[in-house]
Amino acid sequence: MKSQQLASIAIRLRECMPLLLVLLIAQISLAQAPMPTPVAPDKNALYSRAVDMFENRKYPTAFLAFQEAAVAGKIEAASYLGLMYTEGRGTPVNYIEAMKWLRKAAAYGDSQAMVNIAILHYKGLGTPQRYDAAMQWFRDAAAEGNDQAMFNLGVMYRDGLGVKVDFAEAMAWFAKASNRENDKAMNSVGALYRNGQGVPVDFASAALWFRRAADLGNGEAMFNLGLLYRKGQGVAKSDAEADKWFAKAVVAKSE
Repeated sequence: MKSQQLASIAIRLRECMPLLLVLLIAQISLAQAPMPTPVAPDKNALYSRAVDMFENRKYPTAFLAFQEAAVAGKIEAASYLGLMYTEGRGTPVNYIEAMKWLRKAAAYGDSQAMVNIAILHYKGLGTPQRYDAAMQWFRDAAAEGNDQAMFNLGVMYRDGLGVKVDFAEAMAWFAKASNRENDKAMNSVGALYRNGQGVPVDFASAALWFRRAADLGNGEAMFNLGLLYRKGQGVAKSDAEADKWFAKAVVAKSE
């Protein structure tokens, strides 16, 4: 009886052997198969999503998304992180972290990051106030074509911040920024003509530059143009035109 049972078991083992071999081979194949390579996150998609959230003022989630994009290698995200640390959007203000991220972006030629570094030096935020350092960073950004940097250089020469007052140099930088449609620079050119700073007083030219800036939505230029109409300087005197521009300036300021 016992021998019959053993024979039966042997027969069953022989019948199962092919299946066991198949399973063993499959197991060995799986063990030797290479692990799938993890898919790297799409840095451009992460960045685009972060910008969209930032523009919709969803700052906490935008901040996290910019961090992901920056880690993935999107350098523009580093610039945004610097800005958000500077202004406390989606994260507490931290000028040290701001400077760290801005420098990373600036190292890759991000001109807006250079401007923001300059502003930290200009205002002495997280670093000693140094107009010379601010001016150098503004110059670096201006060399990359950044009109905000050009405008700020004009302000520093006009107001004598870190350098001697030089209205001619200020005018040159305001003109460069104006060529890039910077409305603040246009308004500043108009003010130099109105005040006779670095150039002879020329109310007609002042009115022209104030109007160009006003057409781009600059409220200060609208007010300045209104003053010229009120006084009849460079334009035909008109209280109606003056009031119109003053009203536009109020609206622009409230927006």
